[in-house]
Amino acid sequence: MNREFFEALELLEKEKGIPADYLLEKIENAIGIAVKRDYIGVNTVIVNVDKQKETFEVAIRKTVVETVEDAANEIVPEEAIKINKKAQIGDTVDILLQPKQFGRIAAQTAKHVIRQGIREAERGQMLRDFQNKEHDIVTAMVTRIDTKKGVVTVEMDGSETILPKSEQMPGEELVEGDRIRVYVVEVAASERGPRIMISRTHPGLVKRLFEMEVPEIYDGTVEIKAVSREAGSRTKIAVYSKDENVDAIGSCIGPKGARVAKIVDELGGEKIDVVKYSEKPEEFIAAALSPANVLSVVVDPDGAKSCRVTVPDSQLSLAIGNKGQNARLAAKLAGWKIDIRPESGFYGEDIEE
Repeated sequence: MNREFFEALELLEKEKGIPADYLLEKIENAIGIAVKRDYIGVNTVIVNVDKQKETFEVAIRKTVVETVEDAANEIVPEEAIKINKKAQIGDTVDILLQPKQFGRIAAQTAKHVIRQGIREAERGQMLRDFQNKEHDIVTAMVTRIDTKKGVVTVEMDGSETILPKSEQMPGEELVEGDRIRVYVVEVAASERGPRIMISRTHPGLVKRLFEMEVPEIYDGTVEIKAVSREAGSRTKIAVYSKDENVDAIGSCIGPKGARVAKIVDELGGEKIDVVKYSEKPEEFIAAALSPANVLSVVVDPDGAKSCRVTVPDSQLSLAIGNKGQNARLAAKLAGWKIDIRPESGFYGEDIEE
């Protein structure tokens, strides 16, 4: 191995971040396998690369025996003492191969391992880059659309990934060349590189949009406590501030509703209810059912995270929402089972029942 080879390894270490020792270990193992393939029947191949001395040795290890039965792995004493004067029957000796005997194998193997190492390093770097973007928003460009399956292929930061139909906004029509914002749900390693799970429907997308749009959330003055979402239709987000002088809801809505309007536009008109979080379940559940007015919230005394909510008769439809959506989102937001009843009774039943 010449000096250029070792210099190339050092350069790869600096530019690609691939440790030279890591590559050398792989090269040693790969050359050992390649030599065994060329020298049929050989059991043990010794490969030593000295990075400091910039030397490279390959040897076949044989056992000293009185009578050779396996020429590929055995050697008689007369021949063994030419290599090691102290060799005796039962010992092993290493027969060095000359560069011309293994040079071609070594060169081809080294090239293959280095190419493979570079690919692994690039995949590793790409994985680390995307892992840093996990639970964040990334801008992606639509490159292909499978109209039969509804699957959309997008490119982001030089890597292609799939936006499944289930993770697309209902009713959203995408075309090739569109730039869209997606939420990175999870990044995992795979043989082909990073496997990136992205979404346009995840509640985390709304959460991150608010963090990006509202300075008070970004600096920690206002905290997002919970988000429940039915993508493309409606989202409820609960916010809270320890600072009594800060209006958490007002901060999120912004002057004349400008901040929340930007997020609504980004989500294609999806309605957003911003409600005040409270440590008291009764207060939080009442707020979660906004825009309906709540008369009372009675918590199940058994501690089953269940409650009965009473609303004015005129507010019952509003509290339940279209196809039960408002009540469903409120229950998800609060993490409670909510039974909503009108003030006059539940569908003609006595409320005490």
